[in-house]
Amino acid sequence: MRTTSRLDDARVLIYSHDSFGLGHLRRCRAIAHELVGRYKGLSVLILSGSPVIGSFEFRARVDFVRIPGVIKLKDGSYTSLGLHIELDQTLAIRETIIRRTAEAFNPDLFIVDKEPLGLLGEVKDTLRLLQGRGATNILGERDVIDDPDALEVEWQRKSALDAIRQLYDEVWVYGPKAFYDPLKGLDVDPDIQRKIHFTGFLRRPQIEEVLHPEIKRPYYLVTPGGGKDGEEMVELVLESCLACPTLEANVVFVLGPFMAEQKRQEIHNRVDQTDSFFAIDYDPRIESLIQGASGMITMGGYNTFCEILSFDQPSIILPRFEPRMEQLIRARRAAELGLVKMLEPEEFSVPNLSALIAGLSSQPRPSENLQPGMLDGMERVCDRVVTLLNASPAAA
Repeated sequence: MRTTSRLDDARVLIYSHDSFGLGHLRRCRAIAHELVGRYKGLSVLILSGSPVIGSFEFRARVDFVRIPGVIKLKDGSYTSLGLHIELDQTLAIRETIIRRTAEAFNPDLFIVDKEPLGLLGEVKDTLRLLQGRGATNILGERDVIDDPDALEVEWQRKSALDAIRQLYDEVWVYGPKAFYDPLKGLDVDPDIQRKIHFTGFLRRPQIEEVLHPEIKRPYYLVTPGGGKDGEEMVELVLESCLACPTLEANVVFVLGPFMAEQKRQEIHNRVDQTDSFFAIDYDPRIESLIQGASGMITMGGYNTFCEILSFDQPSIILPRFEPRMEQLIRARRAAELGLVKMLEPEEFSVPNLSALIAGLSSQPRPSENLQPGMLDGMERVCDRVVTLLNASPAAA
């Protein structure tokens, strides 16, 4: 049997479909790092379409395969991101790379992030291949996917529940059940219910702080995630900080790698006019900036929320509500539990946000209302990995 301290020669393949954003990649990387940090014989390979994956640092025994990127357009359709070829050709290349990587790497566990069949069904054949080889297929879902009505329509169209029933051994929900059930409202039969494991949020570890030399403490950190859809949020925060009568810290804006270049330059120009404001395009070690902040103002995606809880940051969330309701649902629930402050979309205004920013330094920290087990996600993920690997035929 494999020892649970090493899991010698065990292999985990993780698939992250996103090409234009950071959320899925950062979550997969965090899980990978936790696994190799705990189990010295285990290796993790990440499949990702992210164009910025090469800018991240990876621990020993974690590596990645970059598949060609695609981007989702406003009408919901997709197009190739970097290659000047038709979408169906890009998808064929992606599917081939995914399948052949799985064949060669021969993982014990295959973790698929969020999309049960991958982008436009591209991992279906790989799931069947690995299932036939005796690997364990895991679907990892964040705490909130979308509004239940919208999710029901989407998952019916994608035959997602059928895929879970036929191709997956377990579903890991990266949040506590008492916080939110991402599958509520769906017709989930008992066979699928038995596969679901609520892990809790994925705690981020303390790391060495490496601050940019121009950043002075104390500071509030403003981040719109990847930045693609965060331009209006950053502008609102900038105006509100300028209007705040009692701004008790410097303000650091991290604009994200996907913010439009023209808007990025406009914000830099405005920020440069104020001595207490600083702007950087992006830092792949953003956890260090979060850890050192005195408070946060953010859109509240999954990873940022985990970091708010992990580093106990008093925070204001201005959630996105299009094209998904995910951030809005999460922010409402977190505010209800006293973990953060938030503004509803109809409340977005300079006076409302300025009032919250003025009180950020005295706002309760999340730890004052954090429920037991809420941040135990990494421990429970690792427990499931050990249990599944030691129970697999390859473990004997």
